[in-house]
Amino acid sequence: MDFWRVPLDSDEIKVTRGIVYIIEDRCKGCGYCIEYCPQKVLEFSTEFNVKGYHPPVVVSENCLDCHYCELLCPEFAIFSVAADT
Repeated sequence: MDFWRVPLDSDEIKVTRGIVYIIEDRCKGCGYCIEYCPQKVLEFSTEFNVKGYHPPVVVSENCLDCHYCELLCPEFAIFSVAADT
């Protein structure tokens, strides 16, 4: 994305990255994590878990490690950790 203005300290700011982990057997397929992810990192899997739901699957490496998916998940089935970069 091209911006017409660039912040003066944009070279100094490091964007955090995260790795998303999903506990598939705990997921009930509500889709909150998929719907509200700001970077659209997740989508529904074509596979079923042991409960018969489609858990999310990671489709992008753009996770910002914002932990928003963790806050939204009613089953505590997803979490992210900071990537080592």
